[in-house]
Amino acid sequence: MYQEERMLAILDHLKKHGRISVDQICELFQVSRDTARRDLVKLEEEEAVTRTRGGAVLPQLRHEIQSYHDRLKVVSKEKQRIGKMAAGYVNAGDVVILDASTTVQSCAEFLFEKQATVITNSIHQADILSSGSHIDIHLLGGKLEKDHRFLYGSAVVEKVATYNADIAFIGVIGISEQGLTIAHEEDGMVKRKMIQQSQYVIALADNSKFYRSEFFTFAHLEDIDLIITDQIPEEKVQEMLRRHQVKLVVAET
Repeated sequence: MYQEERMLAILDHLKKHGRISVDQICELFQVSRDTARRDLVKLEEEEAVTRTRGGAVLPQLRHEIQSYHDRLKVVSKEKQRIGKMAAGYVNAGDVVILDASTTVQSCAEFLFEKQATVITNSIHQADILSSGSHIDIHLLGGKLEKDHRFLYGSAVVEKVATYNADIAFIGVIGISEQGLTIAHEEDGMVKRKMIQQSQYVIALADNSKFYRSEFFTFAHLEDIDLIITDQIPEEKVQEMLRRHQVKLVVAET
């Protein structure tokens, strides 16, 4: 059973029973606990479930799972503001790394008129930028993650290691004292190398990402130079970033 089919089956179970545990997912679908947790992480990313200790429940307002193509069509105003501000940090002639996140997608949409070289592992980011007359695009080759349309694996990591970038834009699922986290380890390994190969690293994250932790830590806070978000976070978040010398910029309306 493919992951998307399993996720829909998990939702069907939740509609009938109200909750599901990791152990139940393992038993029902004959998968490992790590696979079950990844399914729940992905469902929570889609706002289809609320994760609990050891499982998940339906949120009060449940959203149906959208396909990746449908999700990409819906870029929130908050993400657009973050993306527009992020694009302003790119100067003529810069070598820029873009990861595969949808928030970084919003940055790509404002880079059309830039004269820059872009390195990305995202099929979608490359497609967005392909009509930019002054953009040179290097699409990293590797294994295709079909659901999220990014390329990953040792070939991608090794290729990133050959580049030297001026700036990298990185999306996250969670930012906490544990660092920057993501749901997919494969994506995180690529992000880690992208950060290492860049002189200046900007994380793009809306306010909901703060003090949230996900499956895989791909960077420490000290690895990031700047975070662009959509609203002023809580004081404890600001203090955490100050301690780790991370600059914070708010893309206000």
